[in-house]
Amino acid sequence: MSGCCGGLYLGVHLDNELNWRINTEAVYKKGMSRLYFLRKLRSFNVCSKMLEIFYQSVVASALFFAAVCWGGSLRAGDTSRINKLIRIAGSVIGIKLDPFEAVVERRTLNRLLSIMDNPTHPLHLQLDSQRSSFSNRLLQLRCHKDRYRKTFLPTAITLYNKSPLAGRELSAP
Repeated sequence: MSGCCGGLYLGVHLDNELNWRINTEAVYKKGMSRLYFLRKLRSFNVCSKMLEIFYQSVVASALFFAAVCWGGSLRAGDTSRINKLIRIAGSVIGIKLDPFEAVVERRTLNRLLSIMDNPTHPLHLQLDSQRSSFSNRLLQLRCHKDRYRKTFLPTAITLYNKSPLAGRELSAP
């Protein structure tokens, strides 16, 4: 990659358009190369529990690294490529694995909850000010562009409001 078109920052491939296609391609290649080792382990008749542990620690860690940041903004074609890889891994292990979208939603919601529970986090006050005075739901941020609507905070607030956790009380700082 040349300097004007993008770069690599903390293991995530960035380009000047922020469409995540380059990053998704890199994640897909990394996942496919690690899937080779999962298949090799299966050929050695390793038990399915050990294959699942290997998947979670080696394959899934590569697939879902920083997915909270870029997972919500993927195009349908990129998401289907990663889901195909997850389905292949599930067939190798012999279990049904959660699709990419479900894992990203779960991790996004967990990240939001950890921010809300940590008063020292820089986004804690922002989220606290978004709390509705009538309920424990969070007010949605104003998003004029679809690109911003698919970023972490608006997506996380939407997921939080749809979840049963929206009624929970937060601990006071």
